[in-house]
Amino acid sequence: MKLAIVVGTRPEIIKMAPVVRACAERSVPYLLLHTGQHYSYEMDGVFFEELGLPVPHTNLSVGSGTQAYQIGAIVSGIAPIFERERPDWVLVEGDTNSVLAAGLAGQKLGMRVGHVEAGLRSYDRSMPEEINRILTDHLSDHLYAPTARSRETLRGEGVGDERIFVTGNTVVDELNLQRSRAEATGVTARFGVTPKRYAVATVHRAENTDREPRLRGIVQGLSDAAAATGLEVLCAVHPRTTQRLQALGLGWGRGVRALPPLPYLDFLGLHAQAALTLTDSGGLQEEACCLGVPCVTLRDNTERPESVDVGANVLVGAEAGAIVAGARSMLERKGGWANPFGDGRAAHHILDALKAAG
Repeated sequence: MKLAIVVGTRPEIIKMAPVVRACAERSVPYLLLHTGQHYSYEMDGVFFEELGLPVPHTNLSVGSGTQAYQIGAIVSGIAPIFERERPDWVLVEGDTNSVLAAGLAGQKLGMRVGHVEAGLRSYDRSMPEEINRILTDHLSDHLYAPTARSRETLRGEGVGDERIFVTGNTVVDELNLQRSRAEATGVTARFGVTPKRYAVATVHRAENTDREPRLRGIVQGLSDAAAATGLEVLCAVHPRTTQRLQALGLGWGRGVRALPPLPYLDFLGLHAQAALTLTDSGGLQEEACCLGVPCVTLRDNTERPESVDVGANVLVGAEAGAIVAGARSMLERKGGWANPFGDGRAAHHILDALKAAG
């Protein structure tokens, strides 16, 4: 069995790292292919180094551009590699243009496709990620659902049980491996904060950054939440968000400290010791839930409803008053909820399913 493991963005690198390690441990031949959708050192290269991953066999260096450009460039770039290497399975993770494009290329070439983190739905088709999830799920041969709820979603869309495997999410594998290492780096001292006396935040989704009223509401809400809770908010700012703020002449308010994109271990160390998370990231909703950090999600919907169900997360949208109310409410929760995202061996469960399939 030979696998092609495809990554393209920062979250995919993190979540596929356990699969790469599991292949090495079990002597499963694999190719690590990078589309280059994220391409700066801060958003890409540093993660390979920190996580001890091998240099990718190929980097397509697709870079930024329209969705149509990225998908077309990845399909045309990766198809010749698939034809030459003839992997038995193409593994993709998540909901980016890289995921859809690599899955589509593999399917069109008659290769079996496995989708890690399958069955997630926000039910908001204005999100490009939602379309990518749906299409990738329905073209894949194996769907590795992180939870029983995501399995039921797939069943409801007509996917047969023989294609669905509840494996947990590989993010839990990586958190379990890296958390103590991240906390031991002295990251709180380096950033001048005291554990459990600050909040972390991220803002990057197009639905928030590209809509001026929402972005203004979030900027005001983060500052107001800092004032209301007495917590400094450390906001790791995506380049897209920085560009939009500059274009609108906006700056972060009092109580909010803007940080550049951080290496994985730095951010994980800060996140694990924070009192609160405020984010529009799907992956950080999961991570906060697993770390026991209350989460306020700056969106109207989520594809991680399990985190809401167990009391780890609340949806507040982008209005400043709602963000403050959500922050106050979640700070009253002291963790202790069950982790709904798996046992920390998702990568090995995935390889077990692949081995059984032959």
